[in-house]
Amino acid sequence: MNRVAVKIENLSVYYGQTPAISGVCLDVKEGEYLGIIGPNGGGKTTLLKAILGIIPINSGKIEIYNEKIGRNRGMIGYVPQFAVMDKRFPISVLEVVLTGRLKQGLSPFLKFSKEDKVKAYRVLERVSMQHLADRQVSELSGGEFQRMLIARALAIDPKILILDEPTASVDVKSREQIYNLLGELNKDMTIILVTHDLLAVASQVNKLVCLNEKLVYHGEPELTEKVVTTLYGCPVDLIAHGVPHRVLKHHEEVEQLD
Repeated sequence: MNRVAVKIENLSVYYGQTPAISGVCLDVKEGEYLGIIGPNGGGKTTLLKAILGIIPINSGKIEIYNEKIGRNRGMIGYVPQFAVMDKRFPISVLEVVLTGRLKQGLSPFLKFSKEDKVKAYRVLERVSMQHLADRQVSELSGGEFQRMLIARALAIDPKILILDEPTASVDVKSREQIYNLLGELNKDMTIILVTHDLLAVASQVNKLVCLNEKLVYHGEPELTEKVVTTLYGCPVDLIAHGVPHRVLKHHEEVEQLD
């Protein structure tokens, strides 16, 4: 039986007096590929930030491999929704990936070791970007930029990779490349993916969470119309082209929703 990589119990996070997520309970097993979907403002990014320990939680608890968050930062690689980086800044792909090796509290004049540079090249090879190591980030396409950020997250050899909308601003070909890459990475690590891309849900993940402040659904990556209506507040037509259509169930049984 796979170990629990991330355990969340009765988690609530507020922004001021406004609840972002309320009473969420969730186990993510080691080796799982978990997709998280839901409407804008439904708490998806908040949940990721809570797991990462970069925002305070109001109640409940989160454990990473049976330890409190904060003690295990080296276990988690993170690809944020929007990179906090001016793409015009004169920095190379390799230098960006090397920043993933930085540890908190170190001098700004730190020089990277030979080991750091070898590791950076290896993760660039893993995302098929070793030939772009010396290229300036301003010269990258959207898909190349996202794969560079994935490489940066991989630079610490994480056990868990967390991604927030990694295909939101890329073309169809790049999206396919990124999902193929994530499928390969899932052979070695747990992946938690926030997405609005229902085709990814249909063809990629092996577990699904539907979140709209509260946990609406957690289970196999196929949904009933009732779950989708509860999640988005209205009926939604889901259409998949060219992939196995596992998004909507066709039978009459539906899960009990709170």
